[in-house]
Amino acid sequence: MIRLVLTRVLSAIPVMGVVALIVFFMLRLSGDPAAILAGDTASSEQVERIRVSLGLTKPLYEQFFGWIMQLLRFDLGTSLFTGLPVTSLIAQRIEPTAMLALSTIVFSVLVAVPMGVLAAWKANSWIDRLVMVICVLGFSVPVFVMGYFLIFNFAITLRWFPVQGYTSPFVDFGRFVSQITLPTLTLSFIYVALIARITRASVIEVLGEDYIRTARAKGQVEIKVLFRHALKNAAVPIVTVIGLGVALLIGGVVVTESVYNIPGLGRLVVDAITRRDYPIIQGLILFFALIYIVLNLIIDIIYTIVDPRIRY
Repeated sequence: MIRLVLTRVLSAIPVMGVVALIVFFMLRLSGDPAAILAGDTASSEQVERIRVSLGLTKPLYEQFFGWIMQLLRFDLGTSLFTGLPVTSLIAQRIEPTAMLALSTIVFSVLVAVPMGVLAAWKANSWIDRLVMVICVLGFSVPVFVMGYFLIFNFAITLRWFPVQGYTSPFVDFGRFVSQITLPTLTLSFIYVALIARITRASVIEVLGEDYIRTARAKGQVEIKVLFRHALKNAAVPIVTVIGLGVALLIGGVVVTESVYNIPGLGRLVVDAITRRDYPIIQGLILFFALIYIVLNLIIDIIYTIVDPRIRY
């Protein structure tokens, strides 16, 4: 187990290096930050002074290695517009995004896994077809369309939930639940479709194995056969798709937070791209890449728990 973790951690270092290299040069080549900061009415002398103050007159390789040295000191730079450290801005915005992502993952797994198992058990029945229709809708309907649909019906028409905003669960848990419900449902729709479809396919494959027939022949209750024997042995692909679905989650968070006016990292990404505040963009991309790598490490560890053969 320790060897597996160390191997994954060491392999993450070059991955982060490649991500940093691509992000740095893509943003540097996309435009001149000094001209953006100076504005349209600034003279060439003013733009040049800003470029000198930001260190943009140095060769690209010197800028890159200087930025890498900052990263090694856990310094993601300073926002061009607010003047605040990027790490502070991320720390201020991370709670709403983390709560939205956590509620989405928990809700999606609790709904999608039983849905997929039920569809596999009742394969080719009307229940199976209904689950597949839901999955197709989940993949087909864009996140922002689902968001506006839920807002119109459940926030504006029925007035069951607030339209937008965010309250910390540590301040007012009841208000937090009411405000996070619609964003969670919006973001969960595609995630539920993905997990349910993979669960169905994996469980159907396992249900044809000899040990399933043996369990049924011994008189095991069907729900025990499905969840203890079939689901447990089909868990590796399901765990894999849950981990890979985090990429969908990161992209969906940006849209969902914009629709529901949640002050999280997604909104910070949109604001930074609009202003071309490249230190924030660089910092957020690296932060999201780090989260993705850590989650994949956790998935690898879960593999060894679900299937001990993987340890060997």
